[in-house]
Amino acid sequence: MRICIFEDKGALWLEPLTLTRPAFDLRCGAMSLRPRQLLVTGADEIGVLVRPELAELCRVTHPDLAVNDEDWLRRGPAVLINARWLPAVELVDEWTAPRAGIVDDQVAYAVLPAGAAPECSPHNIDHCVETWKQTLPHCSAGGAMIDYPWDLVEHNAATLCGDAAWFGARSQDSVAERIVVVGPRAQLMVAPDVHVDPFVVADTRNGPVLIDRGAVIHAFSRLQGPCYVGEETWLFGAKLRGGSLGPHCRIGGEVEASIVHSYSNKYHDGFLGHSYVGEWVNLAAGTQTSDLRNDYGPIKMTLAGERIASGLTKIGAFIGDHSKTALGVLLNTGTVIGAFCNILPTGGLLPTNIPSFCTVRNGQIEERRDLRQLTTTAATVVRRRGPELTGTHIDFLFSLYDQTARRRRDAVRHSELRRLRQSV
Repeated sequence: MRICIFEDKGALWLEPLTLTRPAFDLRCGAMSLRPRQLLVTGADEIGVLVRPELAELCRVTHPDLAVNDEDWLRRGPAVLINARWLPAVELVDEWTAPRAGIVDDQVAYAVLPAGAAPECSPHNIDHCVETWKQTLPHCSAGGAMIDYPWDLVEHNAATLCGDAAWFGARSQDSVAERIVVVGPRAQLMVAPDVHVDPFVVADTRNGPVLIDRGAVIHAFSRLQGPCYVGEETWLFGAKLRGGSLGPHCRIGGEVEASIVHSYSNKYHDGFLGHSYVGEWVNLAAGTQTSDLRNDYGPIKMTLAGERIASGLTKIGAFIGDHSKTALGVLLNTGTVIGAFCNILPTGGLLPTNIPSFCTVRNGQIEERRDLRQLTTTAATVVRRRGPELTGTHIDFLFSLYDQTARRRRDAVRHSELRRLRQSV
């Protein structure tokens, strides 16, 4: 079976997380969206349609995929899958009857009539989606659509509970027996090659605790389900209250109901709550995230340059790749930090909208112009964990800098105007 995973215009509302990756690479539960979509379809041949600016990077990170290859699409029928679809865990057996799978009045997938090859590209995909919605019979696709970054966090707990069914096959009881369990022991699932120190507690009363291969859990860590610890991630006396930690992370302090993508560090004490942290991020000691307003009111956030009402009362921070905080940084409720940012402390809460390639110094937003130094730092950070930053990655960094210039300069100008008004 052939499937083509496509990004529609909704991917833009998932910034800053989708600035540096396709929407299907976002994590929810114990894996990202693309493997979930493969599980429910049983596909054996995969193509993707991504935003043109991501195409070369996607070819490097996913060399097994046909990326923006219209010739591949024309070779035969393919089921079209929306990159933002978070499917239910059940395998769908029948993928031949023409239909549009609908979730919240959006197309989650489209099965075209027999013999019809998709005639779509990254440039006309939104028109195609609307055509499928208008012309194909509708059915309920199940699962959920990821419309905004906070949807990943909101769906994470329920998704983890569903993931326990397949993750249990990887569990190794001899390792799990070293952990003190509060609640049903069957809900603690530990893969092989996990190192667990004494004095580690797993609380499974509210959901499963899933620990993947090669993870290292240091003494005095407490894991409260539903939660997931990714491959080769280390916990240093961490208090993990729900959430998902991707592979190769280093986590300490207090983390609540958050997703950390992969290769990111929060080694020291500090609080991270109801947040999503991208790759290669470093949260320094004492970094604190507010995830609840003092008046318990609903939270608004700035996404793609617009203010959006979330309708939620608990949202922390959404942090793009390669961004870093310094000692003692205080992040306000509903903060959005772009990629390659450097956040310095002021002793008070910082701006809630920090575009990519910015420094926050003395509470003011400044544009970063040291791209060569940024490239050197990023290459050093990546090299410490094994991979190498390729020429494609570096070219993409410069392209992203140009792509985000307008929002960055608008934010710098507004920050300067605020400073001038305060000085009068």
